[in-house]
Amino acid sequence: MRKPWMADITLFLIAFIWGSTFLIVQQAIASLPPNTFNAVRFSIAALFLLLIQLVKYRHQLSEWRGPLLKAGVILGFWLCLGYALQTVGLLYTTPSKAGFITGLSVVLVPLFSFMLMRDRIKPVAVIGVILAAAGLYLLTQNQEFSFNLGDILVFGCAICFAMQIVFTGKYAPRYAALPLAIVQLGTVAVMSWIYAFFFEDWSRAFDPAIIFMPEVALGLVVTSIFATALAFLAQTALQKQTSSTRVALIFALEPVFAALTSYVFIHEVLNGRQLTGCLMIFTGMILAELPIQEWIRSARTRKGKADGGSKSA
Repeated sequence: MRKPWMADITLFLIAFIWGSTFLIVQQAIASLPPNTFNAVRFSIAALFLLLIQLVKYRHQLSEWRGPLLKAGVILGFWLCLGYALQTVGLLYTTPSKAGFITGLSVVLVPLFSFMLMRDRIKPVAVIGVILAAAGLYLLTQNQEFSFNLGDILVFGCAICFAMQIVFTGKYAPRYAALPLAIVQLGTVAVMSWIYAFFFEDWSRAFDPAIIFMPEVALGLVVTSIFATALAFLAQTALQKQTSSTRVALIFALEPVFAALTSYVFIHEVLNGRQLTGCLMIFTGMILAELPIQEWIRSARTRKGKADGGSKSA
């Protein structure tokens, strides 16, 4: 028998892990260059999922053909660009702000779906975008009213993540999830290694004194295995046992967890204006995800049936 509450708890834990990684990554990249960190992280995650593929789902190896590879590379391109911008941005901004700015990807998805896929955009999603944009302004503006470099980079990350979500919606129904994820994560690893070889001190990734530093080792284990490989598998398996609305609400808590972990571990405190901005972004995320129009339509239908029934009586 399926237990939806177990699925919700597991997805809740995934959101918590994703939220906590902002602080963990920020601490790790103090010793390991950002894209070198991503290269190692996604190499481990891709190899971990490939091992699962070879052990449990070997029959899916026949699906590793041109169309799936092309789709995985496209998704991996946007994912790599997003993580590159986010990781470098964490050098210049705080985990709390990065969490909420990254959360804007949820709000941007309806806009990009409309522009690229000609999907109909919901009026409440437009309200969510406006609300989130105002929240972004309040969150990122300092006393001189200028954007922090890290905030700009993380906002670019939100755009890339939104593009990745849009294209995932296009390709995911066509291909098996596990091979598509392996190609996607493998693409991120290869692109990150290429960047690291040319622009960073990639040799630090092979220095035991650095890799086994507690903050680096913890960062790699948590982000590669738990926040990437296992989180993907759990989300794919468990999302079938609960509603998409509940999943959206649970995952909207990710930036909240980012702020909480930052407060608990590094005592980061947001001022009143920034907290208002966070609340507006969070509300915009919820409006972009909840099927409010469907709820209103269903309520009207039920009311119409009830009125019809009372008249006939």
